[in-house]
Order: sequence, then C-alpha cells, then structure tokens
Amino acid sequence: MAKQLFHLVFSGELTDPRETDFTDPSALDIVGIFPNYRTAHNAWRTAAHRSVDSAHRRYFIVHLHRLLDSEEEADKAG
Repeated sequence: MAKQLFHLVFSGELTDPRETDFTDPSALDIVGIFPNYRTAHNAWRTAAHRSVDSAHRRYFIVHLHRLLDSEEEADKAG
C-alpha cells in the first residue's frame, strides 16, 4: 500500500488577489482532504473553474503530509 500523502483543498475570498489575507476566515470553503496530490489537484481544478468569474476567490492546496512529517522529525530530534 502506498504511503498516504494527505492534501487539503480550500478557498476563501481575499482582500487583495495578490495577497493571502482572507476577508472572512470563518467563511472558508473546505473542499476536502485527499489521499494524494493527483486527486487534490483534480478537486482544486474543478472547484476553481466554478469560481472563475470571482477575481477575489482563490483555491489552495495544502500539503498536510509535510506538516505531519515535520512533527515526526521534531519527535525524532527531541
């Protein structure tokens, strides 16, 4: 079985499309958590295409597995 490399896909309305400050963090749209980058990217693309007319809405992919890996590394170092 392949290692699970979780990815989070979410979006929100930005105060400025060139930045990553959200107008209302409590209104973030959580698309989902996916077991690999390929499925996360497909979900990101589908969701982003639905909001193509909104210049201030942006979708993101977060590599959750990297956050989990860094916690494991900190545990090993401690």
